[in-house]
Amino acid sequence: MLNRILIANRGEIARRIARTAREMGIEYVAVYSDADTEADHLSGAIRTVNIGGPLAADSYLNIDALVSAARYSGCDAVHPGYGFLSENPEFAEAVSLAGLTFIGPSANIIRDMGNKILARQQMEKAGVPVLPGSQEASESFSVLNALAEEIGYPVILKPVAGGGGKGMQVVEQAAEMQAAVAAAVRIARANFNDGRLMIERYIHSPRHIEVQIMGDKHGQVVHLYERECSLQRRHQKIIEEAPATSISAEVREAMLNAAVNGARQIGYFNAGTFEFIVAPDNRFYFLEVNTRLQVEHPVTEMITGLDLVEWQIKIAAGEQLPLSQSQIVSKGHAFESRIYAEDPDDDFTPSPGPATVTWPETARTDSAFDHHGEVPAFYDPLIAKLIVHAADREQSRLKMVQALTQTWVFGVTTNSGFLLELLNHPRVMAGNLHTGLIDQLLTGRDVSVGPLAAVASAAALLAKQESAGRTSSPWYGLQGNSDRQALDPAAPAGKIYIRYQGNEIAVNLLTLGNTQVLTAIGPETFTITIAPVNHGWGGQCGDVSWQGRERKGIVEVILAGKRYRVDSQLHLEENNRSTGNGVTAPMPGTIVFIAVEPGAFVKEGDTLAIVEAMKMENRVVAVTGGVIAEVLCATGEIVSSGQQLFTLEERPG
Repeated sequence: MLNRILIANRGEIARRIARTAREMGIEYVAVYSDADTEADHLSGAIRTVNIGGPLAADSYLNIDALVSAARYSGCDAVHPGYGFLSENPEFAEAVSLAGLTFIGPSANIIRDMGNKILARQQMEKAGVPVLPGSQEASESFSVLNALAEEIGYPVILKPVAGGGGKGMQVVEQAAEMQAAVAAAVRIARANFNDGRLMIERYIHSPRHIEVQIMGDKHGQVVHLYERECSLQRRHQKIIEEAPATSISAEVREAMLNAAVNGARQIGYFNAGTFEFIVAPDNRFYFLEVNTRLQVEHPVTEMITGLDLVEWQIKIAAGEQLPLSQSQIVSKGHAFESRIYAEDPDDDFTPSPGPATVTWPETARTDSAFDHHGEVPAFYDPLIAKLIVHAADREQSRLKMVQALTQTWVFGVTTNSGFLLELLNHPRVMAGNLHTGLIDQLLTGRDVSVGPLAAVASAAALLAKQESAGRTSSPWYGLQGNSDRQALDPAAPAGKIYIRYQGNEIAVNLLTLGNTQVLTAIGPETFTITIAPVNHGWGGQCGDVSWQGRERKGIVEVILAGKRYRVDSQLHLEENNRSTGNGVTAPMPGTIVFIAVEPGAFVKEGDTLAIVEAMKMENRVVAVTGGVIAEVLCATGEIVSSGQQLFTLEERPG
């Protein structure tokens, strides 16, 4: 058995691997970048090793630094987790050449399956159905354009060395091809150091179903059933479940057998995932092989009762599979929800920064931190996963809804409220899913702040000031004056003005009590209960739970999973993209593309630069027309939120 493992990753997956290592009595070494010096994944490690600067390329993607850290700290194995170098054959090879055990498949398997063209060919040999697609990969627009014409539109561009949906572009018609190729190549180079793309026929409204397989070094392969991963946004899964819903026993059996046959064809060992798309006519096609542990592996663990990381470690140590196929049984239904630091009401803009959290007691939570932590701008925005299990799908869904309503994250905006919307949508409740469903549901979605948010904000303010004494409150106006009711009969106990996204909301206070407040916004009245909670104040706002806290004049309120930031001092929110004639960074990140030079004429809405934050590209746009006077940034530069990037002058008459 292995004695000491270096975990070549960070955040929630590093903590997940560490948990199993502790349970198995195996020591582990944690690594960290300059951005993760206080990260929770360092806790409990026998040693911790700094591997470089905050950029992933300088740390978590630095093969030499990781291998050196493993050798220096006396490890005999390396677990790559997922993301970063987990599917990099050079890393697996470097680990093996250093005399260490790589906890995953061989470098050759990773290399072959990472080449999506070769993977297609191998699956065809194994009799696995594949989509019409290209037989070569390229960065050349002319080559890719010709291949698209040959295959026929719509097509999808995929980085040949990539995974996780990064850089994939759907192209509906020829006119979109050039821009799509440029974007896909740029993202592929940035994330995988390989800009080559392949093309496949694109199927509208497919389902995404994947099969978890395990193989040992003795030639045995088993499946651990399938997962439904159709709820995706930008090709990134956000809610997964197991088993897949609404597929026939015949299709399920054929898909499970296809995965096992494909794994045997390539001599696969350790954990792997065979991904398939299922067309509306219920035919399924091979998508790719993920040669690593998956983000969504916990739902498989919940329905099988098995620890996939434990299996990985045992297989890497040369042991045979712990169970035969007949001994692996699926029971009940599991859901996983990914909690991302991003704002669904602002086009899912990343939301890095310090965070304070309370995770639900009713769910398994795999998180980057338990109470307080930093969400850096340099990495993926995933901060936690909630996982639940119940006897059937509906019970499991309701259990997940309950868990999300008990999730409180302050300091950064998350997608928790959006996940609740999805889980309560009739299509999701019925299991009528496809990969384009979320995009459809986003169209026309109302993102305006409702009165409940204003009410809860007022309650948070009230509770905060209640603890300090009412006479000290600047928000109580004429509170306590015996003539108050005569001065404003609509607000006998005072009035609070709250500004949210530039709109002022008046909250009339009808009655005040130690634990309950009656308020009104226009003709509607609301009863709010107030009590001290984990990080501030909370209670019920109608039939909805809320929590709130106040920091430096900003009240944060979480209501039905949504986070609202309300300026209690009535200061207008500044537009973080532009101040005066300056255009600023909307968030901390890295400049990956600059579209203009000094002297360029731009129109309102034109893209000036692209900032990459949390593995997402975010446009910096001109908020008015004019002339670029100065370019104050450079490609590759790390910028902070609000940092001025351009000076924009009015266009001469």
